[in-house]
Amino acid sequence: MPHNILLTGRPGVGKTTLILRLLELLRRPARGFYTCEIRERGVRLGFEAVRLDGRRAILAHVGMPSPWRVGKYYVQLPAFEAEILPAIELEALPAQGILVIDEIGRMECLSSRFRQAVQGALDAEAPVLGTVGLQDDPFLRAVRSRPDVRLITVTPENRDRLVREIATWMEEEGW
Repeated sequence: MPHNILLTGRPGVGKTTLILRLLELLRRPARGFYTCEIRERGVRLGFEAVRLDGRRAILAHVGMPSPWRVGKYYVQLPAFEAEILPAIELEALPAQGILVIDEIGRMECLSSRFRQAVQGALDAEAPVLGTVGLQDDPFLRAVRSRPDVRLITVTPENRDRLVREIATWMEEEGW
């Protein structure tokens, strides 16, 4: 049986919101991070990564040049690796509870340390609740096709009912 749940779907469909609602509903110990948009006057300027313990780092921004780029966004790998990545590396995995990785996407995967941490987390006993991009990338394809991953596609039509369905499944599986 899969012991990791990864959500996938189009950008902006509500994957992160679904994860945060699940964490609130389940009230289990959790570690890890989620991502959110940085907006100014309705315009998306970048993304911020937020650890569940409150630490934050800019993941990518249109106005912060760096050697790494995805589309119009410059990825801030040093800040991401220093501030966010330690929350999901093997030493940080919870003895019990849930590990949240939102998101396993192109920006984050520019970090080889991140890819190693994701592999280690998915191989570990602690269950992973996360999101994974739809892009046609070898690493992302491998993550999506792992036999220990239950991949759930989130759509505007199913996102609200998925909270209860996933919570029920997690309870039944002893998360």
